[in-house]
This record gives sequence, C-alpha cells and structure tokens, in this order.
Amino acid sequence: MNLRAIAAIYKFEMSRTARTLLQSIVSPVISTSLYFVVFGAAIGSRISEIEGVEYGAFIVPGLIMMMLLTQSVANASFGIYFPRFTGTIYEILSAPVSYIEIVIGYVGAAATKSIILGLIILATAWLFVPIRIAHPVWMVTFLVLTAVTFSLFGFIIGIWADGFEKLQVVPLLIITPLTFLGGSFYSISVLPPVWQTITLFNPVVYLVSGFRWAFFEIADVGVGISLAMTLAFLAACMVAVWWIFRTGYRLKN
Repeated sequence: MNLRAIAAIYKFEMSRTARTLLQSIVSPVISTSLYFVVFGAAIGSRISEIEGVEYGAFIVPGLIMMMLLTQSVANASFGIYFPRFTGTIYEILSAPVSYIEIVIGYVGAAATKSIILGLIILATAWLFVPIRIAHPVWMVTFLVLTAVTFSLFGFIIGIWADGFEKLQVVPLLIITPLTFLGGSFYSISVLPPVWQTITLFNPVVYLVSGFRWAFFEIADVGVGISLAMTLAFLAACMVAVWWIFRTGYRLKN
C-alpha cells in the first residue's frame, strides 16, 4: 500500500480545514451550542428528566450525532467533488495510486475532521451540563464508525453530484430531517405505538440510540442492533464505492 500517497491526500484535505477554520470548526460548534441553549431552555423547562437523565444532558449525544452526520457528509462530498469540478481528479486517477488508497485518503480526512468536531462539541457541552460516559470505549467506537460510514456516504454523494447545489440536496432534505426524527431530542418511547414502529425504519434511530447508550446506558433499541445496523450501512457504502471505481461512474467521462 502506498502510504505516502495516502498521507499526501490526507494532509491536503486537513490543510484545507486549517485554512477555513472559522467555517469548518467554529461555525458548527456555535450552531450546536445554540441548539443546546434553545432546546435545553425551551423544552428543558417543561421536561426535567427522561428515563432518569436530565434533559439537557439527554440531548447531548443527539446533538453530537446530528453534527457528526452532517459534517461527515459535507466534508467528504466537497473533498471529492472539488477535484472533479477543477479536473484535477484525472491527475489523481492517472497517478500510481490505487482506488483504495484514494478512498482512504479522502474518507480518512473527512472522518478525522468530524471526530475532532464531535469531541469539541462534547467538551463544549460539559460547560452547560454535567455529563457522564458510562462506556467510553463504546462511545469512541460508535463515534468512529459513524464518522467513517457517513464520510463514505458523502464520498458517494460527491461523485454522484454534478453541481454544487446537488451537494446540499441530500444533507438538507434527507439527513437533517432523519436526524430530527431519529430521537436526537427525545426518546421514541414517548411516541404513540404506531409512530414508534414507523420510526424504526429510520436508520438514524439506531445510531443515536447506540451512541446515547454509551453515555447513559439507556437506549431505544438494543445496543447490539444499533451496532449491527451501523456496520450494515458501512458495508453498503463500501460496496457502492467499490462499484463506482470498478465502473468508473462519473469519474472516467
């Protein structure tokens, strides 16, 4: 494996974050803090606890997961779309670099940015409410798996999109609504039985539930099911990326 090539792509993508620090790190942290203040103050005044956990603390895993999903997709999709837009993608494809190395470089950088952002948001949340992490290893596991999975998903979107506006379609019209409806700010146990069943078709429910279990040992679905669903989505994204490079979809034309 060409580690030097992977490192070159990875460093280039990470340096872009350093050049746009205000947009890449500061803006998402401020946005999440506003979510925390608004939801914590408005709803927290009416809901003191959920399953024994203070509401302000209860929403922290959901907020982290919401930002993790959107930023992973955004970072990875723009990272691969911009070389396609400028035409430099053909230089990368003609270089002695395998498809796996290209994916590792771009997806690894996007996942790293999202993980760093998630940890910063977690540290910021500690300024507002006391938070305990019952299973730190599982917390990191879900954090990394989710970041890698949705960075792969963003990579696919970046190849599929043929314009900057399309880069925003999936995050704004699909991922964000699914996150809000996936139990980020509430437990699905408060929903009517019919809606609880419908909600289980939302894949974000499993991500948020598993991540929240790592904090407070409470979950809407079993942690094993959450892990299995995350790995299944990761496998599906890997198969899609493999197909894209095998067929040259929107890369060789």
